[in-house]
Amino acid sequence: MPKYKLAIFDLDGTLADSFPWFLRVVNDVAREFDFKPIDAGEIDALRRKGSREILKSLDVPLWKLPMIASRMRGLKRSHLQNIPLFAGVPAMLKALKEAGTLLALVSSDNEANARLQLGPDHALLFNHFDCGASLFGKAAKFSRVMKRAGVPPQQTIAIGDEARDCEAARAAGIAFGAVTWGYADPDILRSLNPDEIFSTVDDITITLVGKKNNPRATTFA
Repeated sequence: MPKYKLAIFDLDGTLADSFPWFLRVVNDVAREFDFKPIDAGEIDALRRKGSREILKSLDVPLWKLPMIASRMRGLKRSHLQNIPLFAGVPAMLKALKEAGTLLALVSSDNEANARLQLGPDHALLFNHFDCGASLFGKAAKFSRVMKRAGVPPQQTIAIGDEARDCEAARAAGIAFGAVTWGYADPDILRSLNPDEIFSTVDDITITLVGKKNNPRATTFA
């Protein structure tokens, strides 16, 4: 019996290894939209900040966020072939699905990009998509997905890699599972006291459906 009936996944930094791509393009977008570029020496410090702190550090006004997000989505679509899923993600999704866990994807990216990123076979494993979330708009989408799935908050977990994912899960009244291989520094995520913490992709399968660990699993910091 799965520990949670519904697992709501984030995409970038959780299922897809998009952070290297993000670092390659973000300064071009910064010049286009007139916010502060990211120096290589600042990356670790930024990973220890929350989303609001990052926006303040980079002098990004909130009114520009929709335009910046739209630009990033367009750039990402043209580079999807260079943004892989993390190793083990396809097997993990299949194991959860076979165990009876309902899968959903809530992402700030659009659904078309998300489906292309996952690939047609893996996209079919998901019962629900609710994409195009604003930077701080995931809580409402979590609630909408639960309503569509007919699953109550106490049987739902959101799995993501950023503090804002945790904030949204708390606002929606659901559990939060933090992955340590994404955008945010792992120690920051641990400080939020997530309900679950996953150091490997296989840890998700072990925790949610009780499968044994794969001895070849990659452990992330």
